[in-house]
Amino acid sequence: MTLHLPEHVTIIEVGPRDGLQNENNFIPTDAKKKFINALRLAGLKEMELTSFVSPKWVPQMSDAAEIAEECLDDGTRNIVLAPNRKGIDRVYMTGCKAVALFVGVSNSFNQKNINKTTKESMEEAKPIIKELKEKGYFVRACISTAFYCPYEGKISEEDTIKLCEEFVASGADELSVADTIGMAAPHESYSLFSKLKKTFPERLLTAHFHDTRKMALTNIFAALQAGISRFDTSAGGLGGCPFAPGAAGNAATEDVVFMLERMGIRTGIDLEKLLHAIEVVQPHLSHPIESTYYRFNAQPN
Repeated sequence: MTLHLPEHVTIIEVGPRDGLQNENNFIPTDAKKKFINALRLAGLKEMELTSFVSPKWVPQMSDAAEIAEECLDDGTRNIVLAPNRKGIDRVYMTGCKAVALFVGVSNSFNQKNINKTTKESMEEAKPIIKELKEKGYFVRACISTAFYCPYEGKISEEDTIKLCEEFVASGADELSVADTIGMAAPHESYSLFSKLKKTFPERLLTAHFHDTRKMALTNIFAALQAGISRFDTSAGGLGGCPFAPGAAGNAATEDVVFMLERMGIRTGIDLEKLLHAIEVVQPHLSHPIESTYYRFNAQPN
């Protein structure tokens, strides 16, 4: 068997945004800033910093403006999520030049999340993307429930590809395709990402796996075989989704980096410094860090 592996993989760190949004404890703003800076020192060059969502629905992100303004770095792609016009207008008040928008393939998930159907969400997103591109922004499209939905079950590959096509036609620079509830199996990962790679050969394609059923690493390996070399991960395996009951955290950055480096794939990330970044935020969390690499290598207090 011949493995098809890239020489280098890009890790997009989503811990400060996707990782923390579902935390029960409010993480102090200063701790978030230290976490972000420590992740940068570990070698992360692309990162989701925060989210401009309603503090009423996601209190953890109520300090988004301060984080976005004070945590920018010229050597990092600093991404903020803004799900609607109100969020975009808040982004314009900061110096951040990379924006993520999300739409679920599943209508039910979309309606639970933002009270709009998938079609309605795209009708709102298209002019926003056009506007962002005219202003020189990098646009990241987050495709939620690309494999399974907690309300509708299995999502067809055709529906996921169709939504990706709409984003690409609108001008999105990157497609981050997510197994939101961690239900996908490796053969499904390989199949969908092979088709996406064939359909969008020139577009940045990123795989986003949650580890609900402990299959994130195997799904990442399958996506590697499909030609994917960009992965969203979260330091400490932090994460979840308020609108996807039972969804666990994202694939842990440290576990993914360890696996890739053991296979001879360069990531540019220093695992020792990454562990330090996790230890910066760990005292503020409502639960222990459960990633395998952290449990075996973290220094006892």
